[in-house]
Order: sequence, then C-alpha cells, then structure tokens
Amino acid sequence: QVRLVESGGGSVQPGDSLRLSCEASGATFSRYTVAWFRQAPGKEREFVVDDHWSETITRYSDSVKGRFTISRDNAKKTVNLQMNSLKPEDTAVYYCAADRIGVDKYRYWGQGTQVTVSS
Repeated sequence: QVRLVESGGGSVQPGDSLRLSCEASGATFSRYTVAWFRQAPGKEREFVVDDHWSETITRYSDSVKGRFTISRDNAKKTVNLQMNSLKPEDTAVYYCAADRIGVDKYRYWGQGTQVTVSS
C-alpha cells in the first residue's frame, strides 16, 4: 500500500510560481511511474505530466509544456512539480498519482492540493 500526500498549493497572481510536492510512503517508489493531474471546478480531471520509472521519458500536456517541470527524488520518495508563469486557467486541485495501471489510470492517488491563480 502506498500513501501519497501533496503539499505546496496556494493562491498566487498570474505570472507567479509555485512548487508542489508529493511525498510517498509504504512502497518501492522508485519503480513507479508517477504523475500529476488536475481538476478545475466543473471540469473533468486532466493529465498534466508523468514520469516513467525506468525509461527516461517525461510527458507534459501541451497546456503546461515549457512552464511546468516534474522532478523526483527516489531516495526521499518525493515527486515535485515546479510551476512557473502561472495562468488563471491553471487554477485547479492538483493530484499526485503513482503506479500506472492504464492510460491515465493509477493505482494510488493523493488527496489533492488547491492552486488558485487570480489577480
């Protein structure tokens, strides 16, 4: 069993930066593909970025490419999301996920952290 806990959300202005963190406990984190998703009010959950555990493959959604960067520290069992040049449309609850079992399907999910971008 894996428990994921996100932190780092908050309210910022357009153009600002935020760094989200996801701390995992309970399993061999280094062998999991990890990802970030987000869900805005009234919208479906959407893929943001994922990082494959063994192949150096990282995928970003077009909406965040060039602004967001995922990083992971397997020793510390953490995965971070550096978000720069934030836009109002980035406002959402951000979820960390681990252990991909299908397209956009993950076995483990965090509880989410709110990010609000407004002036």
